[in-house]
Amino acid sequence: MSALTRNEAQLRAQLLDVHHYAVTLDLTRGDDTFDSTTVIRFSARTAGDTFLELKPDELRSAALDGHPLDPATLDANRLPLTGLTEGPHELRLDTRMRYSRTGEGLHRFTDPADGETYVYSQMFMDDVQRVFPAFDQPDLKAVFEFTVTAPAHWTVLANGVTTRTGNRDGDDAGIWRSAPTPVISTYLAAVAAGPWHSVTTEHAGLPFGIHCRQSLAPHMDADADEILSITKDCFDRYAQKFTEPYPFDSYDQAFVPEFNAGAMENPGLVTFRDEFIYRSAVTDTERQTRAMVIAHEMAHMWFGDLVTLAWFDDIWLNESFAEYMGYQTLTEATRFTDTWTEFGVTRKSWGYDADQRPSTHPVAPDPDDVPDTASALLNFDGISYAKGASALRQLVAWLGEKDFLAGINTHFARHRFANASLADFVDSLAAHTDRDVHAWAEIWLRTTGIDTLTPRVEESTDGTPGWTLTVDRHGSRPHHIAVGVYDHDPADADRLRLRELLDLDVPSGEVVSENGPRPALLVLNDGDLTYAKVRLDETSVETALRGLSRIPEPLTRTVVWNSLRDMVRDGELDPHDYLTTAEAHLPEEHDLAIVEGVLTFARAQIATRYLAPADRTAALATINSIGRQLLRRTEDGSDPGLRLIAVRTLIDSATQPDTVAGWLADDSVPGGPELDPELRWRILARLAVLGAVGEAEIDAALAADPSATGEEGASRCRAALPTAQAKAAAWDRLFHDDSLSNYLFSATAQGFWQPEQADLVKEYVERFYPEAVALAARRGPAIGEAIGRWAFPAYAVDETNLQAGHACLAGPDILPLLRRKLVDQLDDLARALRVRTA
Repeated sequence: MSALTRNEAQLRAQLLDVHHYAVTLDLTRGDDTFDSTTVIRFSARTAGDTFLELKPDELRSAALDGHPLDPATLDANRLPLTGLTEGPHELRLDTRMRYSRTGEGLHRFTDPADGETYVYSQMFMDDVQRVFPAFDQPDLKAVFEFTVTAPAHWTVLANGVTTRTGNRDGDDAGIWRSAPTPVISTYLAAVAAGPWHSVTTEHAGLPFGIHCRQSLAPHMDADADEILSITKDCFDRYAQKFTEPYPFDSYDQAFVPEFNAGAMENPGLVTFRDEFIYRSAVTDTERQTRAMVIAHEMAHMWFGDLVTLAWFDDIWLNESFAEYMGYQTLTEATRFTDTWTEFGVTRKSWGYDADQRPSTHPVAPDPDDVPDTASALLNFDGISYAKGASALRQLVAWLGEKDFLAGINTHFARHRFANASLADFVDSLAAHTDRDVHAWAEIWLRTTGIDTLTPRVEESTDGTPGWTLTVDRHGSRPHHIAVGVYDHDPADADRLRLRELLDLDVPSGEVVSENGPRPALLVLNDGDLTYAKVRLDETSVETALRGLSRIPEPLTRTVVWNSLRDMVRDGELDPHDYLTTAEAHLPEEHDLAIVEGVLTFARAQIATRYLAPADRTAALATINSIGRQLLRRTEDGSDPGLRLIAVRTLIDSATQPDTVAGWLADDSVPGGPELDPELRWRILARLAVLGAVGEAEIDAALAADPSATGEEGASRCRAALPTAQAKAAAWDRLFHDDSLSNYLFSATAQGFWQPEQADLVKEYVERFYPEAVALAARRGPAIGEAIGRWAFPAYAVDETNLQAGHACLAGPDILPLLRRKLVDQLDDLARALRVRTA
């Protein structure tokens, strides 16, 4: 298939105005394909030639202004339209399209729990072409209307309000029609159909609804009040922030199966991965994450849907803004008032890591660096989301929120229902400030890499109490930061208290002079308002290692934990010292996001990759010790979220099966909680790795939980069994069963590679690369991304793996998304090798 180039898109946009799509789908034609008939009304500004994109199973017929087009002229995904005359045109196409099992196009899923079937669209980038023909680029906006024929007991959802208008002649299949949308981009059109369980309400004069599979109905009902309350609170807060009213006729949120991303911002019909409908106990941090995604996607109704990027070099105008607004609005409008701590722990480290790989790119890359849709797909990463949101947070700190929001509202007013670029946005900001936002944008958004800020502290030499601070910057960006000055609390020497916050611009050449004794702890970027790696002075490192949990504010503790994390990754702090610090302070930590983030880094990176295999058991023992201390601390039931983290930690770090096997046999943890499906599958997966269960136990667990999640758990467990036969079967399923869905592929891959089984899977390391390239070529971007993320032999931290990977990258014809994932994985692998030898 041919990726659309930026130059082609610009030429087509100069030629065409697209007005209206009438899309008719028949979802009653079987399990593999559906009928798709499309009428497109458009105008040519001048005479010329162009093309239309589609990826049909069969193009039955096509006609331009009533004149037949030869289906045989379809070349890959392009249908030529030659000899267009100036003026209006109508294009009619009748196609048969194929359902997807990879979350691309129109995905079809049959729920193993009850046999019910659901379909939903994911049109992003160029996957609309799998559902209906289109002039597929973001700046050719049009009105969309859907007519959908579906089984009688199904409900159909779309961007506009849908109505069942009758039944098909001859049977009871329902015919549904959607209200016309305002003009939107092709990638934002959406439809979802099935026997949805729905909870509906009205808010601000609009219909609101949440929808999920029937088998998840009890779980959604249990959380419906929370989900709808978050939705309404965020909606009201955006109405206060933005002068442009919500631009669509309804707000539905569909929680759909086997969804690749967290969610998708389809106007009026946001789709979410249905793992956000919790079948089992979760922490409050996980509930906050769901709420943040709700707020993030709602922000897209303005950032991305109302005003849309002209080309994908400006994807940050969608994602960075939605990321920033999601966290900030959630903090302002809901009970989740400490969201920036979780952002600092999980999202910001995602951005830091991405920005230190060879694949890094500016938040707003040069348009020439995003020449086509295939290259654009690579930039949905920690740069476009986390780094971009961090840059915006720094912009607000520097510019002030009042001027920032004024600029945003001007941007909406100037470009509503149209397209815009970085230059347009900066011009809107500049209209409300005397500061040089153009220069700020160039240095923050057009450059790569992370600055490092390092304090130099000198005590007075004249015998009087006093000290000076100079901040050294390794990098090129200006930073407006707070510096936290902390002393040991005289009333409790084990605690630290804030002496003062210093306001500082870096670089400024300023030397801060302070009276009084040298502080016990000095924290640059206290409050985490900028995007930079932060180092600690020697005294502060010692204080942090001994007293980190005694720093009063969780966001300050996050900055310090991130500093220690960066020092480990950069070879400046022994990984053992990080584990020792975690063991000393996590049992005293109250913020769940910090506990989860530190434990994840300790287990997934330090114990698994940064320490030699001979040290892994001892590292897991340290992590297990943290889990035991947290379990004892929560025996009184006062903190169920922290107790759940403790239980998960003890399962994941178990090196012997007895304790967790006992929990599984008793179906509970002593003192609680009782096991739910997530904990049962988690224990079974760990026991499978340790060789303490076999196929019979996995089959019995699946019989007890015959859900989609159960099927994924069983696939993960079978692939984790430590036998040659199990590994061979899993490998064959991964690389030779092209019917495997995206979720079952990922689950199988997650089970396959285990650090404890390095010798057993050694033969597969070099096999991975050629087979991965071939599989991605056959199955496309979604599976290519899953291969690079989950099937990569990340635990084989050795030169053999590194050399095999680089030899693969030297070859031709690698799917771009897989190539990008391999580049990143191999860079992380090389870093792990450096840390081991530091």
